[in-house]
Formats: sequence, structure tokens, C-alpha cells
Amino acid sequence: MTWQPEMDELRRRQEMTKRMGGADKVKRQHDGGRLTVRERIDRLVDMDSFREIGSIAGKAEYDGRNDLVDLMPANAVMGRGKIDGRHVAVTGDDFTVRGGSADATIKEKDIFIERYANQYRVPLIRMIEGSGGGGSVKTIETTGRANVPGVKGWEWVVRNMGEVPTVGLGLGSVAGLGAARLAATHYSVMVKEISAMFVAGPPVVNRLSPKQYDKQELGGWEIQLRAGAIDEAVDSEDEAFAAARRFLSYLPSSVHEAPPRGPVTDDPARREDSLFEAIPRDIRKVYRIRPIIEKIVDKGSFFEMGKLYGRSVVTGFARIDGWPVAVMASDPMFYGGGWTADTCQKVARFVDMAETFHLPAVYFCDCPGFLIGLEAEKSGVIRQGVRAMSAMFQTTIPWCTFIIRNAFGVAGAAHQNGARLNWRYAWPSGRWGSLPLEGGIEAAYRADIAAADDPKAKMGEIENRLNKLRSPFRSAETFWIEEIIDPRDTRKILCEFVELAAPVRGSGPSSHWMRP
Repeated sequence: MTWQPEMDELRRRQEMTKRMGGADKVKRQHDGGRLTVRERIDRLVDMDSFREIGSIAGKAEYDGRNDLVDLMPANAVMGRGKIDGRHVAVTGDDFTVRGGSADATIKEKDIFIERYANQYRVPLIRMIEGSGGGGSVKTIETTGRANVPGVKGWEWVVRNMGEVPTVGLGLGSVAGLGAARLAATHYSVMVKEISAMFVAGPPVVNRLSPKQYDKQELGGWEIQLRAGAIDEAVDSEDEAFAAARRFLSYLPSSVHEAPPRGPVTDDPARREDSLFEAIPRDIRKVYRIRPIIEKIVDKGSFFEMGKLYGRSVVTGFARIDGWPVAVMASDPMFYGGGWTADTCQKVARFVDMAETFHLPAVYFCDCPGFLIGLEAEKSGVIRQGVRAMSAMFQTTIPWCTFIIRNAFGVAGAAHQNGARLNWRYAWPSGRWGSLPLEGGIEAAYRADIAAADDPKAKMGEIENRLNKLRSPFRSAETFWIEEIIDPRDTRKILCEFVELAAPVRGSGPSSHWMRP
């Protein structure tokens, strides 16, 4: 006698759960331009690598003889798989089963996958569609009581922010706890025109608001990307999967390892002549920072995050001679590179991520200071700026900074971790001080200028005198700036830096790991 009857029953139940919410619900998913959760998993992970856990978990229907009539699966599919040959934990909401709501959720499945990622030190990818929270208003009737709000297992979500790379893919309407799960990641992606993310969706908001909103107006990708609630928006689900895979390629499987070196595909001695004239001599002229980054890092390796948020600083990963690094760069196209409150928040979050995963930091600095004025003060820019600077001073990762133009004021001082030895270089275009001369001369020399027979000539005389004194060579004489370099040598110097940094990047949990 074999166990074939039991195996046949197992297969029968698995076939029931693979139907998901039923053919009509699957068709509705496809008609909406969205893949099903099982199709998503197949496209995300390496072929034939997915091993499902909890394959027959759900709500069963039995007849009077206790024989199974039907089995509606839980609305989450999860398990382990591989991406580029590396183990990962994967979970996806099944919107075909009660729209991804808590009514069809088995919370133990969500907790299991979070614990698996944490304890086995593997990256976690959440594919989110639905609410996944405390249920709908109807839940009060079905349960006969109102639940006291609580998020069972959230402690694992928090721990994973400090332990393993966590990716969130918003692949449809995401609300409530679903939105929280998407935000509680190191990297989050939405699909344009298909995804929407909100604390509460249009039916709730429109009931309370005189203005009526549709999904995109309330929580579309542009709103959430500009608000910094997500990191990227792409045109298709396949692009979202590709973005997740690329993000993970720069990081270790967990904080207990250092980020691995990738393939060496670029000449470490490569020099780009265009860098010699990349910064205009006229300080009133701006320039594009992204082409400068691309010319210095390994070709094609720059992976930007948060492009539409805190736009006066560009952040992303790149490789230098194969080694992954965290790159920050001032963008003078926005506020001249001055730090706004949202820029400060972006910098603090990015620095914390670099510290969490032991990525050396590279900063191309052109910062004239904090944004000034009434609106800037209303935004609390100074507190956010202090928070960003504190994040830098709390890091233990190696830093290499290039002052390519401005470094003024408190924000300009936040260009390295001043508590540790850093590598710092200036391009010949570097300018620094407590305040820029422009505007500062009038304040500091008001009496002299007013008393002069020709105030304009006096202004020019003072400006010329101070410009000579603030020459970067004068600072280098006293070792206030360690080294001035030819911009064309930047890549070579960075390749030397990453080689020096590799043995001292560290491993293990950080004292100041990243929070959402």
C-alpha cells in the first residue's frame, strides 16, 4: 500500500489554489493590463527556481461528510527562489482573491516570509497589490466586532530594514497597510498609469472631500515619486522586475556580508577630456551633473534612485572598477544645488542605506548652502539639514568627496563625515567659505561701500581682493583642502579609493540602520 491517495489529494488541492480567484477574476486582472501573481513570480525569478511555501493554505469548503468541495487560496503567494543565481525570498499579493484585502489573508504567511528573509539572510521582494490591512468595513459584520488596530509581525518588517535588502513593487492599487508595506523598503517601484498608492483610496477620500478624485489624481506615480514615497516609476511590470534585479545586484544578500565586486568592464585609467571643461568658469552658469557622473563611473553602471524628489541632489548606486559604491552629486539645475528640506530627507535616507549595507560613499559636491527665504524656513530646512549631517557623522563607511564647485555654509560642510578620516579632493573650479562672496560683500562691507566716492568701484575692488584670498591654492597651502586635482584624473583616483576601501567596509548590523 502506497501513499498515492494522499498525494493525489495534495495535487487536487494545489490545482484548486492555482486557479486563484477563478477564471473570471483572472480575466479581469488581464483586462486591466496586469499580470497575475503567479505570472509575476515566474517573470521575476530565475527560471524554475521558485519553491512555493503554503501552496494549499486558504479557506476550504466541506460537505456534510467532511469531504472537500472547494478551496479558495489565501491571497498571497510566497516562497523562495533565485535571482541571478542568488537566493531570495518572494511574496506577492493575489488581487484575484478578494482584491488583496485582509478578509482573505492568512497573516502567518506574510510573517513567515519576513522571518525567512531575516533569519536566512536573503533579500526580500514584496509584490504588492491591494490593502492587506485590517479588512473592509464589512469585516465588522463578518466577525461581529471591530478590531483594535495593530500590525501583527511588523517587528520583522522593521528588523529587515536593518538586515536584508528589501524591495517593494507596487503593481496595482495599493492602500492602507499595503501602502505601508511598499514604503517600508529600501527600494520601491510603481508602474505608470497602472499603479496607485494611497493611505485611503478614492471611495473613502471622496466621501469626505468636496473635490472628487480618481486613482491617478489621488495617488498616481508622479505624486508619489515627487513626494519621495517611492523611488522609481516604470512603464511596465517587466521593467519593474528588471529594476528590482538591478537594484539587488549592487548589494550583499544581507548586512553580514560586504557588497560583492561585480565584473570589471572598464579601464581604471580611462580619462575623459570633457571633464576638464565640464564646470563653467562663469559661476552664474549651470551644467548637467549626470553626464559627469556617467563619464567617471564604470560605463553604464550608474543606477539612479529618487529622481523626482529632493532634486538638488542626485543619488544612486554605481560601480568603480567593478566595486559597488553609493553616489551623491549636487545638481545645480535645481536651486543651484542648494539643499531644500526634502533634499535633506533624501540625503539622510540614502546615507543610512549606504551605511546599512556597507557601501563606500562618493560625493560630487556643488552646494551653495541651504535654501533661504520664508518658504524654506517654513519647511524646517535647518532641522532636516542637521538630521542629514548627523546621518553622515554617524557613518562608519569610507568616504571620498570631490568639491567640484561650491561648498558654503552648514550644508556645504555636510560633504563628508568629519568625525573620521576621509579622502577629499577639489577640482580647480572649487569655491568654499562660510558664505558666498556674492551677496555677502554688501552685508560685511556695507559701511565701506557707502562711504566710498564710487560705491560700484569700491565693490569691485573688495571683490577682486577677496577672490584672490579665497583661491583654492591658498586653502591647500594650509592643508584646509587636502589635494587639488585635474578633473580628468577623477576616475583613476576613485579606482584607487575603492581598492583601499574594500577591506575596511565592514559587515554586520549597523548602529544606525536605515528606517523607511
